[in-house]
Amino acid sequence: MAQTATETLTAPQSMGGKVTLTDRAARRIEEIVAGEAENTMLRVSVEGGGCSGFQYRFDLVDQKSGDDFVIENSAAKVLIDPVSLEYLAGSEIDFVDDLIGASFKIQNPNATASCGCGTSFSL
Repeated sequence: MAQTATETLTAPQSMGGKVTLTDRAARRIEEIVAGEAENTMLRVSVEGGGCSGFQYRFDLVDQKSGDDFVIENSAAKVLIDPVSLEYLAGSEIDFVDDLIGASFKIQNPNATASCGCGTSFSL
């Protein structure tokens, strides 16, 4: 398991816990935003779709919405909207680079099933 940052987002108690960002994911975010405009952040959200019902979405944005939750690890910032946070509570955001490819992976304890690609899940 990757080392997890000490700074985590605490979700409200009704949402079941923290969302954490591993050091490996933070380093990759820093690499990605280094070539972007100042104050670029990664937005992680959950939307309907995918082969299992829900899918993760990763976008680069330069502005935070007023109700976004922010996870910080070193210079990396991840934004999560309140609705997506309900689905992500207790999750770990990591970055993996293996034979299949390099990508952000979310270990979500709320998911009851997921697809082979790891971007789609069901509850």
